[in-house]
Amino acid sequence: MSISLHNVIDPSISCFSCKAVCCKLEVMLITDTGVPKEHIKIDAWGAETMLRLDDGWCSAVDRSTMMCTIYENRPWVCREFATGSQECLDERREGL
Repeated sequence: MSISLHNVIDPSISCFSCKAVCCKLEVMLITDTGVPKEHIKIDAWGAETMLRLDDGWCSAVDRSTMMCTIYENRPWVCREFATGSQECLDERREGL
């Protein structure tokens, strides 16, 4: 079995020092994880997405701590977005 370099996780990356740049991404709700209705937006095509506020951040992010306020009920996409993955590193690079 070969390991792709794109799937290697950088252990030096921490959400606590990141400022949650991934929380500015468009997040479609494709499974039911119990996201509270006040954090859901219906897009132009009728799909459910996470609501983003005027500042571009997900409405579920506490602006003082940059932590998710609905962590136990966060969307599937947020659960799969691995800290330190290539996607994470790309977003950090673009968001800084």
